[in-house]
Parts: sequence; C-alpha cells; structure tokens
Amino acid sequence: MEFQNILFEINDKVAIVKINRPKKLNALNEATLLELKEVFTGIKNNDDIYVAILTGEGEKAFVAGADINELNRLDSISAKKFSEFGQGVFNLIENLGKPVIAAVNGFALGGGCELALACHFRIASENAKFGQPEVNLGIIPGYGGTQRLAKQINSGRAAQLILTGEMIDAGEAYRIGLVNKVYKPDELMDKALQIANVIVSKGQIAVRYALQAVVASNNLSISQGLNLEASLFALTTGTEDFKEGTSAFLEKRKPGFKGK
Repeated sequence: MEFQNILFEINDKVAIVKINRPKKLNALNEATLLELKEVFTGIKNNDDIYVAILTGEGEKAFVAGADINELNRLDSISAKKFSEFGQGVFNLIENLGKPVIAAVNGFALGGGCELALACHFRIASENAKFGQPEVNLGIIPGYGGTQRLAKQINSGRAAQLILTGEMIDAGEAYRIGLVNKVYKPDELMDKALQIANVIVSKGQIAVRYALQAVVASNNLSISQGLNLEASLFALTTGTEDFKEGTSAFLEKRKPGFKGK
C-alpha cells in the first residue's frame, strides 16, 4: 500500500501506522481519513497481521486535531456528513477485531484525542498532551469524543475536559486512566512493539474473542455482557489452541499456538 499522508509497515505480525503530516502537526484532513479507512480495512482483512500500532510521525504530535481549513468551510449540512464520516473511520478501528495500540507521541487534541480513544488502549510519551478543545472554536467534538471519553474516564471528568477545553499532560492522563503507561519519548515505539509482540505470542482466537467481549461491553448490560462472555469462552474450548495451551501448561513448556 502507498499513501500520501500515512506511513505503513509490517514488522513480523505487527502493523505500524503513522500519520505523516508533521508540518501540519499530523492534523486530520479528509484525505488522511480516507487513507486511514483504507489502511485499517487492509489490516482487518490481512490474516498475517495480529496487532496494529497507531502513532504520529515526528516528536511533536500524534494528531493535533482536525484540519481547521476544512472545518472553516462547513455548514450544518456538510458538518453532519463530516462528523459521520470520521465516526465511521474511528468505528472501523474500534471494531477491527484485532488489537490497536495508540502510541501517543505529542499533541493528541480534538480529533487526535478521539482517534486515540478509538484504539483499544493507549500508551504515551512524557511529552504527550491530550485535550478536546473544540469549544474554543465554537463547536463540540464530532468524532466520538463525547461518548468514548466519558466511557473511558467517567462522565464528570470528561465533561470538565470537554467544557473547559483544558489540555492535560501525560502524567495527568495516566492518573485519570486515559493512558496505561508513560514512557520516555525515545522508548515509546520500542515499548509499543514489546507490548504488541506479547499479544502476538498468545492464542489469537482467544485474543480475538476477548477483544470482542471487551469492546461489546460498552453497549451491553452486565447480564448481556456475561452471556456473551460465556458463549465466547465456550467457543475457545473447542479450538486446537485451547488443547495446546492447557497441555503446555501441564507439561511446563511454552505453547505453540496455531490460531486454530
């Protein structure tokens, strides 16, 4: 795949996706969203990719927001389509069926924060900054920020960040549960790859089903979620990986999972 605004590579079974507009602080324009849709559709359909890492090119920004030049041209009709298209791309990432790790390496503001939230978990460099500053432009988050941020850190904290347009640093993002871990900038991608490779080493059917259950929990009652969990748990016990994993444990050896 060749792109104008994205760098893409595969490191063994790990896809690395970089937003590549460093002179624009990796701001999301329509062309970049289209490329994100294409690259993640490709990842979804590639059985040789188990995990994806999403980051920004350069040290200044993960994604500093939407392209203001495009925003400035919106009216109430085009804005609805603008919002729905971005939401669709981010929904694709959230429902990819494979883990997506956000490695946040600088500004993750507005659409950038929303993009990080669409990933399944986030790690950050010490210089990362997070925020939903849309109210400063007279608008609200339009790519899922009002929904995913509230679910991630609770509605009260989300309301404060969204209504004040406040920007927080990586340490505060870690404290409130927005990111899982904070690393030195030059360690971030190595740590992301280490985490990804740990996931790659596990039984991939189990990884897929576990991820499905976790993502579904956002939209299910506890009883519905438990029913789904029990059904998916039962499915895993019918796999070769289950037999291999339990046998390897009993025999005190490393399992050789085959994804079957």
